[in-house]
Amino acid sequence: MHPLTRTVSPQWKPVMPRMIWRLHKRCTSRHLHAAPTCQHSTNGETGAQTPAIMYATAAGTHHDMPGHSECAARIPAILSALELSQLTSRHKPLQLQSVDNFRPATLAEVCAVHDKRYPEALQQIVNQQQKAAQYEIVESAPTYVTSSSYQDALQAAGAALSLIDACLEAAAQGKSHGGSAKDVPAGFGICRPPGHHAVRQSCMGFCLFSTLAIAARYAQQHHGLQKVMIFDYDVHHGNGTNDIFYDDPDILFVSTHQQGSYPGTGKLTEIGSGAGQHATINIPLPGDAGDSAIRAAFEEIVAPAAQRFCPDIILVSAGFDAHWRDPLAGLQFRTSTFHHLAAQVKNLANAVAGGRCVFLLEGGYDLKALGDAVVDSFLGLLGEKSVDKFSPDLLRDEPKDKVRAVLNEAKSIHSF
Repeated sequence: MHPLTRTVSPQWKPVMPRMIWRLHKRCTSRHLHAAPTCQHSTNGETGAQTPAIMYATAAGTHHDMPGHSECAARIPAILSALELSQLTSRHKPLQLQSVDNFRPATLAEVCAVHDKRYPEALQQIVNQQQKAAQYEIVESAPTYVTSSSYQDALQAAGAALSLIDACLEAAAQGKSHGGSAKDVPAGFGICRPPGHHAVRQSCMGFCLFSTLAIAARYAQQHHGLQKVMIFDYDVHHGNGTNDIFYDDPDILFVSTHQQGSYPGTGKLTEIGSGAGQHATINIPLPGDAGDSAIRAAFEEIVAPAAQRFCPDIILVSAGFDAHWRDPLAGLQFRTSTFHHLAAQVKNLANAVAGGRCVFLLEGGYDLKALGDAVVDSFLGLLGEKSVDKFSPDLLRDEPKDKVRAVLNEAKSIHSF
């Protein structure tokens, strides 16, 4: 038997579209009853409408370096796209709720996943930048800092924590009013700098603090959620998250990423260590893999892994640099791919995690692709149709044989 398998769970059979319903049947002993939908709904007893998405913004406006891919223009590009699509709390106040006036993460919260000496060293470097227009390269990716970077990184982590608080509070209120998992809003952090490359003792790959890792520990330590699933679909392997939780059996880390891309980690054989063995699942996709590859990976590995683990919450490192337009890698996700992923993650959360899921922005460096992909992600979470009109016929053929070989090997390694 697989070391992370619960004896109460029968053998997984990945057949769509019954997949989410099967997961629901096997994990409801610890969670709210779920239905395979992510549409906005009302609470049973009160009839009060709950938002479908709660989002928080931390723009890091002064954390910027001229000509750098991870630039301050990324958040305005997202917000502009949401505004043009009328996907804001102003346009849809019953479906979308902005979480505002949140506090930055504390040093103690950051040091729950980072060596305590690292934030102190980072702050000293940042304090040397006297003006917001100045910057310093601090790591070879290159990762840079400005005079505001330390506070901006704390604020981004604070956005993540505020979404954990807000979504769990909404879940508790919904449960008390007879609501179900599908009534629990998804969280979406439109925040930067990103975090999944940052390691315990240093910054890396445009990332200063490991925002999602901080959020995962916060969910455990402050809300008593024992088991956290992390799904990372950024084109680059989230090595920092991978390493921070590598021996932790209560954190399931599943990553899809481009094989051989930065930072060169995330091999199939990286499966965790000690008690955390098989709680790390890496799925390195070959170059030119796209929509069909990630759909197969989700159905055959990501969803079964969630069913076997039965998390209390799902956190998503939502990187949009696997988009075919992105300049920093070579996968071929479409805008509608991110619509599908968002909808499926919420359906999966409804089935196995009481509806609780929070998405946090990671990569995505073509500004149009980034804005469009976040818009389509919101639409997926709202249960509305994708607006992607791009013809997949214009993309290169996916390397289906190579993709199948990777998926089969991953399934063999992790006993799916």
